[in-house]
Amino acid sequence: MSRTPQEVFADHGTRLGTGDLDLISRNYTEDAVFLTAEHTLTGREGVRRGIGALLTDLPDADWRLDPRFAGDVLLLHWAAATDTHEVTDGVDTFVFRDGLISAQTVRYTLTPRTA
Repeated sequence: MSRTPQEVFADHGTRLGTGDLDLISRNYTEDAVFLTAEHTLTGREGVRRGIGALLTDLPDADWRLDPRFAGDVLLLHWAAATDTHEVTDGVDTFVFRDGLISAQTVRYTLTPRTA
């Protein structure tokens, strides 16, 4: 059964909350592309590595999301903060296909928080 991009995104947020990379990567197609400024990662294993790096950068983060859907594409502006770091310019773009995520680009700058 095919899911809408909004349903996939809602489920993706729930899975991200678990921190379980196997569970998270199941929301992506087998041939998914995960692009960061440093890497082009492919397949579910690439997604696992990319999301794992993000979760490592921002453990226990307080996330603020602003999703905007246009058909099968989602532009997500986001910010996050931990006790020691913050992101104020996060931008992800998701492309959905057949009820899963087929591509994601991730851009963010991690900066230390000042007291």
